[in-house]
Amino acid sequence: MAVLQKLFMSVMVLLCMYFVVVDGAIATATYYNPPYTHKKSGVMIAAASKELWNNRAVCGKRYRVKCLGATNRRAPYPCKPKNEIEITIVDLCPGCKGLSIDLSREAFGVIAALSAGRIDIQLLPL
Repeated sequence: MAVLQKLFMSVMVLLCMYFVVVDGAIATATYYNPPYTHKKSGVMIAAASKELWNNRAVCGKRYRVKCLGATNRRAPYPCKPKNEIEITIVDLCPGCKGLSIDLSREAFGVIAALSAGRIDIQLLPL
C-alpha cells in the first residue's frame, strides 16, 4: 500500500509541475559563466533543474523569462528596464533545486544586475 501511495504522489507532483510550467511558473534563476558547450544555440540559453528537465523533456524548448525581483538583500532592485528575454533550455543544472534555471551570464545580465546572483523570475513556455 505504501508503494502505491508513493507512486500516486510522484505522479501527482509531476502532473502539477507540468501544468505549472505550461501555464507559466514563478521560479528562481542564477547564472553561469562561459565556456558554453552548446554553441549552436547562441548565448541566450539556460540549464534547467532536475524537476524542470524532466528526463530531457524541456531540452531545446524556448521560454520567456521575466525578472520579478530580488531573492536577497545584496541587490534589492536587481531587475533592469528590459526585464524579459527569450531563452532556450540546453542542459541539466545538477545544482539547481525545485523550479529554477541557471541562465548564461549574458542572458542573466540582460534582465538583471549580475551582482544579484539569484533572482525571482516568471518562466513562460513559448
